[in-house]
Order: sequence, then C-alpha cells, then structure tokens
Amino acid sequence: MEKIFNGFEPELTDLSPEVKAKALEIAEKLMKEKNMPKSEAIKLGIYQAEEWFFDLEG
Repeated sequence: MEKIFNGFEPELTDLSPEVKAKALEIAEKLMKEKNMPKSEAIKLGIYQAEEWFFDLEG
C-alpha cells in the first residue's frame, strides 16, 4: 500500500485484494484530478471499487 494512504488501513483491511487495489487506484485519481481530501477520496474510492466489483460479478 502506498505511503499516502497510511492511517487508513482500518477502512481497507476487510476488502478483497482486488477491491483494495481498485479503491486505492480510484482514491489516488480523485486526489490528483479533483483535488479531493484524502479521507473523502478513500471513502469514495472504496464505495466505487465495491460497485465496480459487484458489476463484474453480475
């Protein structure tokens, strides 16, 4: 996990490896492109990654 997400391990712990990776990817993109605060980006990243995973599962 990247250092920029230190301190957010509890929010990410229960996620599957695929969802965690996608959540971090989304959160990092939100922080860079939308200048979103880290805590909001993590929450939204987790939400969107879970939606992405459920869509893959059908």
